[in-house]
Amino acid sequence: MKVTFLGTGSAMPTGERFQTGILVQEEGRTLLVDCGSGVLHRLQQSGVGYESVSTVLLTHHHLDHVADLLPLMKARWLAGEERLEVVGPQGTKALVDGLLSVHEYMQDKLELQVREVVPGEFEVAGFDVAAYETRHSLRCLAYRFDDRFTFGADSEAFAGLVNFAEGSAILAHDCSFPDDVDVSNHPTPERLGRELSGAELGRVYLTHLYPHTDGRHEEMLESIGAHYDGDVRFAEDLKTVSID
Repeated sequence: MKVTFLGTGSAMPTGERFQTGILVQEEGRTLLVDCGSGVLHRLQQSGVGYESVSTVLLTHHHLDHVADLLPLMKARWLAGEERLEVVGPQGTKALVDGLLSVHEYMQDKLELQVREVVPGEFEVAGFDVAAYETRHSLRCLAYRFDDRFTFGADSEAFAGLVNFAEGSAILAHDCSFPDDVDVSNHPTPERLGRELSGAELGRVYLTHLYPHTDGRHEEMLESIGAHYDGDVRFAEDLKTVSID
């Protein structure tokens, strides 16, 4: 399995990090998880391209996770692709219908399949996926893929989410702000470290990074490391991780 971070930023652009998008690939299977602003460009830079993405799995519907969804539809249509599947939590159909009602010329340009999922297990694009509801300001699902890669999506750090990821080779976890920012719906490093303490994980990648984290990576890692002694790194746009 290969996991490529297409966008590791947030709703506030840094110029270096685009908004959320992760590519999961294995043995001819390709799945795009979230589609924030800039992800369409990162797909081209990755060498995979939007032509290869026929399924998008959404964690939730905040703009920085869906902004490039309609541009993806248009790019695939212009490239001669005929279909796209969009999977996500409750409200995904209303989201897609709303986008198409604003941009009516895109209606019926693709064979569009929309599927809504709830916490539990299901299959997407050939991957066995488990979903778990996070703690965020909007209904949001974390996903675990083939019991090897877990994407925690947007969430506070809490024991339930860490337990959901237990045993994963890779956990990508929200760490939006340094410790001196008073924030809800996202974790700070100190809180994340406390919740990770004792967890059995191969490696943790920190993502969904606001500009507030620029220049403060070392202190953030030290804050996590005061409670959790595992391998923790910052995710970067276009970084690919291979999981055996």
